[in-house]
Amino acid sequence: MTLEQKLNRAWYGKPGLLRLLLPLEGLYRGVAAARRQLIRGHSCGAPVIVVGNISVGGSGKTPVVLALAEYCQAQGFRVGIVSRGYGGRAPEYPYLLNSNSGPAEAGDEPYLMAKRSGLPVAVAPDRLAAAQLLVSQSGCNLIISDDGLQHYRLARDIEVLVIDGERGFGNSHCLPVGPLREPRSRARDIALRIINGGDTQNNSGLSGHAMRLKGTVAVNLATGEQRALADWPAAERRVHGLAGIGSPQRFFRSLRAAGFDVVEHAFPDHYPYAAADLQFTEALPVLMTEKDAVKCRYFSLDQHWMLPVNGVIDDEFYKKLQSCLAEIKTKR
Repeated sequence: MTLEQKLNRAWYGKPGLLRLLLPLEGLYRGVAAARRQLIRGHSCGAPVIVVGNISVGGSGKTPVVLALAEYCQAQGFRVGIVSRGYGGRAPEYPYLLNSNSGPAEAGDEPYLMAKRSGLPVAVAPDRLAAAQLLVSQSGCNLIISDDGLQHYRLARDIEVLVIDGERGFGNSHCLPVGPLREPRSRARDIALRIINGGDTQNNSGLSGHAMRLKGTVAVNLATGEQRALADWPAAERRVHGLAGIGSPQRFFRSLRAAGFDVVEHAFPDHYPYAAADLQFTEALPVLMTEKDAVKCRYFSLDQHWMLPVNGVIDDEFYKKLQSCLAEIKTKR
């Protein structure tokens, strides 16, 4: 078992020896509370919706950002998206993605969001600077900040919390004893909560709006051919499943639920793939997430497929979001 696997077992089970680090957790909690109290938020010149979580790792924020962007655009807003750009190395910051941008410059998730949405996307460690760039250069009048819940320099009008419905808040401890970036009490302060998979009354102890990830059509990375999972040939249903995301097992389970026999290949989140990583002894089709595909497309072969997914959120969430947006318009 790797160190990462041992850490995850302790974070999402019993802390065990990590309890020895409780003094460090206390220090971490104090710093987190001080940051929230002392860092002053600055307006970027447009309303801001922040999407984030209070735990480390993936919880499904990217599908939520894309779903919110599509909804707000339909409401008449000129939407822009900001992100840190983790995993990328842009020539400058803030960096506005363009037609020549790739995941190497922008990071895998920002590149994916720009490609999927067609909206302006800017990245920078300073989300405020990225948001200001979108307002000044792209004329955006609504900003959605990806994974920006703890970035308090950017003032926000609406906060959306995404909770992993399967893992919840783990052992409920903050770093380094547990997986939380902020105490569970922070989650209770956020009215708009989305539970990604699992039960909407889960071990997080909080209720929220249900979201499921829907992916039914695979796309061939080399040819662009689209194939419905339901129409996948029976003789080819043993596949290599490849996922370098926060929760790879969620992807593997979804493939099994669609009737596939999956040989699992889990990689760390934001993994920088090389061609050798996709060379397997057993010659089988390879199914991967869309996030992985943006980096693997450069050395893809005919048997490499990606499965795009959409976040489907319950209608009651959008009713509450609409009310929040109307309130913003009234104030401004």
